Amino acid sequence: MKVSGIICEYNPFHNGHYYHIKKTRENGATHIVAIMSGNFVQRGDVAIIDKFERAKAAVRCGADLVIELPVAYSLSGAEGFARGAMYILNAMGCVDEVSFGSESGDINKILSAVQASIVCSQSQELRTLLEGGMSYPSAMHVLAEKNYGKQVADVFEWPNNLLAIEYLKAISYLNSKITPFTVTRKNAGHDQPDVMCNFASASFIRQNVGEKGYSDLMPRPMYEILTEAVNEGRVAKIENLEKAVMYRMRTMTPSMIRDVPDVGQGLEHRIFEARTASSVTEMMEMIKTKRYTMSRIRRILINALLGITKDDLTTPPVYGRILAVNERGTDILGVAKGKSRIPLSTSLAKLSEINAVTRRTAELESLSTDIYSIAMRKPGPVGLDYRAKIGITNSI
Repeated sequence: MKVSGIICEYNPFHNGHYYHIKKTRENGATHIVAIMSGNFVQRGDVAIIDKFERAKAAVRCGADLVIELPVAYSLSGAEGFARGAMYILNAMGCVDEVSFGSESGDINKILSAVQASIVCSQSQELRTLLEGGMSYPSAMHVLAEKNYGKQVADVFEWPNNLLAIEYLKAISYLNSKITPFTVTRKNAGHDQPDVMCNFASASFIRQNVGEKGYSDLMPRPMYEILTEAVNEGRVAKIENLEKAVMYRMRTMTPSMIRDVPDVGQGLEHRIFEARTASSVTEMMEMIKTKRYTMSRIRRILINALLGITKDDLTTPPVYGRILAVNERGTDILGVAKGKSRIPLSTSLAKLSEINAVTRRTAELESLSTDIYSIAMRKPGPVGLDYRAKIGITNSI
């Protein structure tokens, strides 16, 4: 039994994800556990369809067990996102490797970039570049090229490579025995606006849902689930939360904004001044500087909407909430039962009763689902997270 972990969003699950799982199996994985973002994703956006449907599609398409990454971590920057997910995999006590896609496809090159990232992040040069208005990714690329050469610096140019660096840093930080395995990202790149041999980015698919021909870009189970969601008005769009975001920002004080993750260096005052905007787009343009990427600003606004604070990231994930499982997934849970350092359960209600921290985490999860529901054409019922029933899902 070899258990491989995959950190993902599957927003939605497409042919590139299927290829990744296939290659992970070919590398010897007999069982696959996916740590998946819930209803809000790392780019500061809503998932196209809800987490239960995406998790069910993932299990039908090749994963065996899907565990939710708590919303405070799924709405974090690359470091927090990776560290939260890796903590869950490591705490389960039965995961042998973490498998991830990368543009590099070379673990040794990524390891070199990890070393560069660690050293450069502690340098005065980095602080100087940031204070001069340069974004963190751009500053890291400049320093890596200056101190380690173009080959290492080039690793920092691609989004999946950046996440890969953070996965390896998290393994080191946790002193984990989990080994890394990478699959070269196939054909269509991250956010690439076209199709290559039936491979397309998730962003391209989201933009073209409902168009003819997109069924070839994903496995049949995902297509069927997504089509049903489209027909029933269960596709979420961030635009539907615009007034809710604006209301929230107009009721926050600078001190309240300061407590939101990713807010620092006086950014709370800039955000507070932007509350006069007449749209979220205008608000983000007023906040944006060279130093702060749009993804970071979107995450700040969504974190503020959900009431997530910096305190919610002071402890690692306190449980593993199961979203979908098949028979092989129950094998994983059977082994984890005697080894896991965090509780694993399908019931958010039961997990919430363990202690005050699990209660807070569960409350945030439930609230995020209730708010996410408003982003759909047909909002769902309140309190769904506590009532959701998870059964055994059959694979294709």
